[in-house]
Amino acid sequence: MHLIWLRTDLRLHDNTALAAASQRGTVAAVYLITPEQWQAHDDAPCKVDFWLRNLQHLSQALGNLNIPLLIRHAATWDQAPTVLSQLCRELSVESVHVNEEYGIHESRRDSAVAQALEADGVTFHSYLDQLFFQPGSVLTKTGTYFQVFSQFRKVCYSRLHSALPRRVPTPKAQAEPGVKSDPVPTAVEGFPTPSETLRALWPAGEDEARRRLDAFADQQISYYKDERDFPAKPGTSQLSAYLAAGVVSPRQCLHAALQTNQGEFESGDIGAITWINELLWREFYKHILVGYPRVSRHRAFRPETEALAWRKAPEDLAAWQQARTGLPIIDAAMRQLLETGWMHNRLRMVVAMFLTKNLLIDWREGERFFMRHLIDGDLAANNGGWQWSSSTGTDSAPYFRIFSPLSQSEKFDGDGVFIKRWLPELAALNKKQVHNPEAAGGLFGVADYPRAIVDLKQSRERALAAFRRLPSRQEMAEYE
Repeated sequence: MHLIWLRTDLRLHDNTALAAASQRGTVAAVYLITPEQWQAHDDAPCKVDFWLRNLQHLSQALGNLNIPLLIRHAATWDQAPTVLSQLCRELSVESVHVNEEYGIHESRRDSAVAQALEADGVTFHSYLDQLFFQPGSVLTKTGTYFQVFSQFRKVCYSRLHSALPRRVPTPKAQAEPGVKSDPVPTAVEGFPTPSETLRALWPAGEDEARRRLDAFADQQISYYKDERDFPAKPGTSQLSAYLAAGVVSPRQCLHAALQTNQGEFESGDIGAITWINELLWREFYKHILVGYPRVSRHRAFRPETEALAWRKAPEDLAAWQQARTGLPIIDAAMRQLLETGWMHNRLRMVVAMFLTKNLLIDWREGERFFMRHLIDGDLAANNGGWQWSSSTGTDSAPYFRIFSPLSQSEKFDGDGVFIKRWLPELAALNKKQVHNPEAAGGLFGVADYPRAIVDLKQSRERALAAFRRLPSRQEMAEYE
């Protein structure tokens, strides 16, 4: 018997570890329910629910091939070696197969499991699956990890041209192994079930992921560059939750994009090129996680920014979290997050910059809040985005580039369609007033909408002053 240990790779098709295990003989699959670990990592209840729903679909798909899915419980990853060793003894397992995951805790967990299994004579095999390139294989000429995306992308393009990552075959049905699947739990203690409204926005299963990918590639990808910044338009792929859970693979996404663009990365359909670029941003942030482990430890990528004098402002933080800042684009975006488990990417940058620059609140507060609510929460991408917006990260916005929520709102939601969708109390305002009700004169108090909690001009100056006071990178070299 051979075992695939499923993690963030909840799919049957194009699953490297599953394909490799099935080529060796009879296969069983296992998934670990690890609630205390999930809580330690701030995983959102809607994300845990999404995993469980996808597991139910996957269990059925595996069952059609006579591959049983077993469920085991371990409060934290520290218990994984014991739990998996016990299972391997029960089933007389010869080898365990996994798709690599990235981050300090993930690496330590896999090393500990491999050591425990190998002591019992069980071989442990890990595979590159959720990335195109092995971290450590895309390096600068001096042998270090890239810190600038455009340089990283250039090397990735040249590699993709010479060797396109291939999809792996789907396993065939096997003989009945005599092991029954376990029922997949419908809920886990500590993670309340989200509303049916939210769940309906994110149907589970590979068929749904594939449907979304096909529909996007066929109908929407050409408009992606022009429409992806407008939150009221259906301009994005809506695939991020499926990618984060591994219900669809980045290779499947890449091949779908290339198919619409005659196999080109850098010429042809500008929408397809832009979307492939986004897949490479995802790749970049995972390489950063491996190359610069401090970002896994809640540390700033730019060490000199650890000295920033962030404000302790619990009331302002609560107003941001609860969508009552008095700035409509910020509040509409935060309501979208709270009600759907997702936020439009342009708005993720706008609300992050507002929190870290206008409110001068530590980016880690925002990063944690997002992880606790996002259905597509992913450490590498979420950390990368927050550190970009707060000017503490790799390839980050220069500290003096501070988005104005008002100009972002007017530029990307000119008619206020998105704002009114999430803030119906502002529905009566015209398209000029809706971005800044307070300045509309005499309109303050409409449907109890709050006053802005901060003066944008003064708070911008405060942020600039805080950044100017930072020591230089050379002075902070001892942090490196």
